[in-house]
Amino acid sequence: MTEGASTLMDMRLLAAQAVAREAGAVARRRFLDRSFTVGFKGPQDFLTEVDGETEALIAQRLLQVFPGDGFIGEESKARPAGEGGAAWVVDPIDGTANFARGVPHFCVSIACVAAGKVEVGVIYDPMRDELFAGRRGGGARLNGALIRASGATSLPTSSVEVGWNLRAGPDQYVSLLRRVASTGASPSRTGSGALAIAYVAAGRLDGFVEHHIHAWDCLAGIALVGEAGGYVSDFLKGDGLAKGAPLIACASGVKDALIAAAAFEGVTP
Repeated sequence: MTEGASTLMDMRLLAAQAVAREAGAVARRRFLDRSFTVGFKGPQDFLTEVDGETEALIAQRLLQVFPGDGFIGEESKARPAGEGGAAWVVDPIDGTANFARGVPHFCVSIACVAAGKVEVGVIYDPMRDELFAGRRGGGARLNGALIRASGATSLPTSSVEVGWNLRAGPDQYVSLLRRVASTGASPSRTGSGALAIAYVAAGRLDGFVEHHIHAWDCLAGIALVGEAGGYVSDFLKGDGLAKGAPLIACASGVKDALIAAAAFEGVTP
């Protein structure tokens, strides 16, 4: 990356942090005053009008500053990138089921991808006022302080979040959960994959696995874990950006054991 391109990506990092805070403030206000209705896109797939409104705000702010960039959001039609090739990948509220049910565990997730690499990752938890931010080659931070993945070296002493979805049916999730639990790890599910991956970067969790996750749910977290010294499987090597893929993110010391337990096709040590 040229010096000019690097400076532009630094600007994108700053913009993403500001926009994440603004969008998070909107989500927090609507969460507290309960000024929304709840619908469903499918079984257990919650949707509120706040998701679409917040995504529109994020897109407007970012594309006003970077009009040549692409935009991929959970709630809107993708906009292709211009000549520069950078694209924003956004989940306006990751953890919508929690948001809809009154559980204060959700976040805004914003990533920027260029030339097949996640260059910027920002995750903002508005209920805890925690801003996780990372830039490829520049480290990962929580509210400005450097963070590192945990020093875990053994799954029987580790905590691992097992991401859930019904895209391949319940049996696949239960099987994954059983394999992780059989290692002696303590499995959990808190309802926000993006925050779980951010917690891996911060050393609060030792690992995260999901048999299929969308790009907008994980790319920001992928940037954070990589910059925090952890391991992340190669999500973008196939059609991950467009179609989603399996994901493992963890402390480097449990990488091989967690890869073996997850047993995802194509993911090897």
